[in-house]
Amino acid sequence: MPYVVDFAAKPSLPAMFFDAAKNRGDHPFMWAKRGDSWQSITYRQAADKVRALAKALIARGIEPGDRVALVSENRPEFALVHFAVMSAGGVTVPTYTTNTVADHKHIFSDSGAKLVFVSTKSLAARVIPAAHESPNVNAVIGIEQIFDASPLASSSFDSEIETGATLDDSALNERLASLDPDGLAILIYTSGTGGVPKGVMLSHDAIMLNCEGAYDVLKDSFDLADETFLSFLPLSHSYEHMAGLCWPISMGAQIYYAEGAEKLVSNMAEVRPTVMTAVPRLFEAMRARVLKGIDSAPKMRQRLFWMAVNIGRKKILAPETLTFTDRLLDPILDRLVRAKVRDRFGGRLKALVSGGAALTPDVGIFFQALGLTLLQGYGQTESAPLISVNRPEMLKMDTVGPACTGVEIKIASDGEILARGRNIMMGYWNMPEATAQTVVDGWLHTGDIGKVDDQGRLMITDRKKDIIVLSGGDNVSPARVEGILTLEPEIAQAMVIGDKRPNLGALLVPSDDFIADFAKANGKPADLAALADDADFLKALRAAVDRANKSLSSIEKVRRLCVAREAFSTENGQMTASLKTRRHIVKDLYADKLEAMYGS
Repeated sequence: MPYVVDFAAKPSLPAMFFDAAKNRGDHPFMWAKRGDSWQSITYRQAADKVRALAKALIARGIEPGDRVALVSENRPEFALVHFAVMSAGGVTVPTYTTNTVADHKHIFSDSGAKLVFVSTKSLAARVIPAAHESPNVNAVIGIEQIFDASPLASSSFDSEIETGATLDDSALNERLASLDPDGLAILIYTSGTGGVPKGVMLSHDAIMLNCEGAYDVLKDSFDLADETFLSFLPLSHSYEHMAGLCWPISMGAQIYYAEGAEKLVSNMAEVRPTVMTAVPRLFEAMRARVLKGIDSAPKMRQRLFWMAVNIGRKKILAPETLTFTDRLLDPILDRLVRAKVRDRFGGRLKALVSGGAALTPDVGIFFQALGLTLLQGYGQTESAPLISVNRPEMLKMDTVGPACTGVEIKIASDGEILARGRNIMMGYWNMPEATAQTVVDGWLHTGDIGKVDDQGRLMITDRKKDIIVLSGGDNVSPARVEGILTLEPEIAQAMVIGDKRPNLGALLVPSDDFIADFAKANGKPADLAALADDADFLKALRAAVDRANKSLSSIEKVRRLCVAREAFSTENGQMTASLKTRRHIVKDLYADKLEAMYGS
């Protein structure tokens, strides 16, 4: 029988972890590449390290409810630190490795973090200056040796574990016994409407309910036993935290940490995962890779491939149209074509799960037609994050499936999607007014517009709130980026786009002075409409954008730009009376230009 935690009996995430460790013992738990080989740590070894580190944290003065920040790429130590912090009664505050010094300072200060764990010397270069400016941080602990002269950076992960291993267990056992399922487990910062990150408070129970819901989706369709996950999305993101860490632990699964996006394909072949969570951007890239390979294949192989895709699409979208010949060829094409595609994903995949951003239905149907089970889910950090997900037995690619276990969905009178359940956040850290606006009578107001079909599956039709979700799942506040762009003297107005795109682009309105100076220096008319597509003008404007990008994190940087034909104003209907850009109007007016911006 496969091991699955008894969710109802476990009061906390550490209790769930230690139960899995007790049952799995010397079974491999987490794997990371060291040189050319994968090295593992067992469940038992992980539990011993978590206990030792938790005791060291208690000895350092970490009290129940204290916040401990964690800045690390995906690696086994991320999980060990996280579960040690929670075991000591603390609250983990994970932050993105792409954050600037200013971003770290805001999160450390706002959360009141007492300690910061940082994985590498290069990351410490941004973390330590921020820690010095954060009033409550009293130590920075390096997972690796960070070699810094700062008095804050005086300890290491290994030395803390060595210290903790010598300490008595009684204080830790008391902390573990006192953990409340409704207590705060993790504080995840997400982009706010005005660009200020908001700390989303998630309880132990909220995340465990998500784990239970994720397991329930797959248990009736697949023989879930010794599962293998390949983790590559940032663990500081709520999606990967739940689906790539806590959920695998709840099933006693193995987790491999990918070496990076550039080695993901080779890692998949080596690891041969059985379940994989990803964002649409991965599937878009994989589809492009498959099609590129087919374009250079022999004509007969191309013909067989497209026969497999077309018959697969019929099976999904209109099974009644399948001919006798289609039914005869389908199993043959499965062996000749689809099996080879499955092999590219390792050959053992039971399910691919897409989340973090909207998946284009055609991309999902493409993989489904090639014999892979691709399930799209929906949620947000405020729901820990899962709200709904497609089920294999009732999969429809233009939906995000029915509500998960323990979650209710309803559509408000204005079309907004509302969700209620034990997975909903406790609130925004130190932001009672924003909390009251977002969670009303227990219902999370998602900011998305949608509808529910006759089988209870949710369809997302629009976005109500003004947050961009890149195809990689990252949330970006356009207001913050636009504000930084318009600090440059050459840029008067900016509208940033990028929803479902790999990176940000901007439609810019240059300042009158910049237009005049450029025109004079280059002997051209000082007319915006005439200069909007001038290559030299765009190049000069690009220099201003590059300066602005220095103040932005990696995901916020503007990679593409184009120029408007006229300024946004109330007179031309492109601004409201309160001088806010009417984004939908501007997008419609410049649809061709914005699309062309992503054409290369």
